[in-house]
Amino acid sequence: MNRSNTCTKVTVRQAKLKNGMISLYLDFYPAIRNPKTMKMTRREFLGIYIYANPKNQTEDGFNKDMLMKAEGIRCIRVQSLINEQFGFLDKTKQKVDFLAYFKEKGRTKQQKWDMVYKHFFKYVNGKCTFGEVTIELCRGFREYLLNAHQLKHTRLMLSQNSAASYYSIFKELLYMAYREKWLNENINDYLEKIETVDVRKETLTLDELKKLNQTPCKIPVLKQAALFSCLTGLRVSDILRLNWDNIRIGSDGGYVIQYRIKKTGAEDTLPISEETLEFCGERSTGKVFKGLRYSIVGYNLKEWLEAAGIDKHITFHCLRHTFASLQVSMGSPIYTVSKMLGHKNVTTTQIYADLNDANKRKASELISLK
Repeated sequence: MNRSNTCTKVTVRQAKLKNGMISLYLDFYPAIRNPKTMKMTRREFLGIYIYANPKNQTEDGFNKDMLMKAEGIRCIRVQSLINEQFGFLDKTKQKVDFLAYFKEKGRTKQQKWDMVYKHFFKYVNGKCTFGEVTIELCRGFREYLLNAHQLKHTRLMLSQNSAASYYSIFKELLYMAYREKWLNENINDYLEKIETVDVRKETLTLDELKKLNQTPCKIPVLKQAALFSCLTGLRVSDILRLNWDNIRIGSDGGYVIQYRIKKTGAEDTLPISEETLEFCGERSTGKVFKGLRYSIVGYNLKEWLEAAGIDKHITFHCLRHTFASLQVSMGSPIYTVSKMLGHKNVTTTQIYADLNDANKRKASELISLK
């Protein structure tokens, strides 16, 4: 096919408005793909307006000036299309702020995207255009993540698994930019991922959980929220945001929690038992666990565990792991546990089955020669 036959023609068009003005827009033929929506389109409205019937010399001059600006934009679009058509670098795109693009893409993503953005912002000292996004820069960011400190707890290093997760998100961003033609090649072809390492997830046994339930805690709301997490698998971020409006009667007559998962933004419905509901206290309005804050969790949870005689390094997130581990060990189908945890992929939940010592013990005794 002759490439000259596929070049898009760009024309400045006019659309009359009811208020006596004319809106200027570009007409593309054939249609082009909008880099933001990824849909084919023939129109780009410029946000430029002229008088439909200029009444004096000033308005007539204004119209001529705006038409010249529209023509200038048309020429830039033609140059960009030709450069893309024949594989040339588009200088106008090279000057676009990559950090602004990164931040905009992260708005609709999970919270972790914001953490990756902040690390990359720090890595490039707050300045980076698309023209500066090279293989060398991206490889350098990989090394940065492998040796970076956490942003919140600056004395602690970023774990390798966190670095792997962050770099995976960054590579996803690079592919988006390539697909939307902000980058002229898929840089991921030249980048190595960061490998994850197996980390044992610390959990409580059922006996330890019962012992914890019987042990007083100096902060009652912390005890309520912690045990609630063990019985539901909810993250602390979702427990902190939980309102009484989220707890209602489900279609089967039992209680459910209907909420939006903070980490992923997905809507979820989680059935809960009446025993679990008791840890919420007397029904009222607003927040369920009033007075619960991130700042009171760490030290006070550790102190409560020590009072119960539990010698394990347990964070609040370990209580979510406890829920998953106990469900799997008691025979709940892995798919059901996955749904209750709000996992998108059952392979994420599979690790609890892999790490479950009780199931391994049962399996080890299945084959006998006696």
